[in-house]
Amino acid sequence: MSQLSFDRDNTGLLVVDPYNDFISEGGKIWPRIKEVAEANNCVPHMLEVLHAARASRLRVFFAMHHRYRAGDYENWKYVAPIQRAAWHRKSFEYGTWGGEFRAEFVPVAGEVVASEHWCSSGFANTDLDLELKRHGIQRLIVIGLVAHTCIEATVRYAAELGYDVTVVKDAVADYSQEMMHAALEINMPSYASAIVETTEIVTALSALETA
Repeated sequence: MSQLSFDRDNTGLLVVDPYNDFISEGGKIWPRIKEVAEANNCVPHMLEVLHAARASRLRVFFAMHHRYRAGDYENWKYVAPIQRAAWHRKSFEYGTWGGEFRAEFVPVAGEVVASEHWCSSGFANTDLDLELKRHGIQRLIVIGLVAHTCIEATVRYAAELGYDVTVVKDAVADYSQEMMHAALEINMPSYASAIVETTEIVTALSALETA
């Protein structure tokens, strides 16, 4: 593959679901993610990419899952299995520690937090596409959780909307290595233009620091 390069004017970093419930010790979902996330150093790599993006003055966007509130889903006619699981677990419950950004990922001034997605895609029924277009973004670098659900769904939707997508494969995690393989090796190559490691992204972004 040719060496990665990005244009600051049309490229954004998209961070998906950096909630305490996902990526912090004590989070509701962390025990299911922990083995895979620690095997590939997912959280340190997410931070490394985020810091590199900020250092290179790349625009940063966050796609966050809906935070559970009492009464959610109760009057819905149909509830998808993934939503039913979030309902029962009260995932990312609003007003609790688990529903907050992990401290190192709290957005800074000028960074955009899109409206929360109810299922998996960061684009479906949110203002993410509008925010990206308003900022002139055509290319996305994607990191976060979970590989076979929110990451894959967001990448697929991004491709449908015409974005060029790069996925950082050691800055995502999943519930098993089998799920990681399905998402990164079988499904997402049809939608992401590049699936690369953190070192490659950091090298590409460092070239923008002096540009």
